[in-house]
Amino acid sequence: MQLLTSLRAWNIALRTAHLAAMGVLLGGHAFDMPSQRLLPALYATVGTGVALGLVEAGGGTVWLHQGRGLMTLAKLVLVVSVAWLWEWRLAILLVVVALASVGSHMPARFRYYSVVYRKVLRCSGGPGTSRLEGDPSA
Repeated sequence: MQLLTSLRAWNIALRTAHLAAMGVLLGGHAFDMPSQRLLPALYATVGTGVALGLVEAGGGTVWLHQGRGLMTLAKLVLVVSVAWLWEWRLAILLVVVALASVGSHMPARFRYYSVVYRKVLRCSGGPGTSRLEGDPSA
């Protein structure tokens, strides 16, 4: 039962679903599938992304002005821009994938840096935060 209430478990499940949905969406655009056939993948990508953001935020707003939240907002702006820049959709979605990769693997000192407070805000439970406590170069 603890597995169902674990935020870490939800984070992993949502991230996995999000990656799968985005993979289908990106592949569909790469192979020029009709937009109507890609709507379920788009809805799944947006839905899992929103849910993942809520889990990551942990009920607060600090996440939005940390590096990790700013990367997510940048990806959201790019995905929305596809509606107006349809001919560039594949390139835009590839940039979204690159941002996702960089954002997920950048050092904690950047992921948890707040542009509002101009410092790293230590958050409990986030990946890489244990190194923030003892290593200023993490």
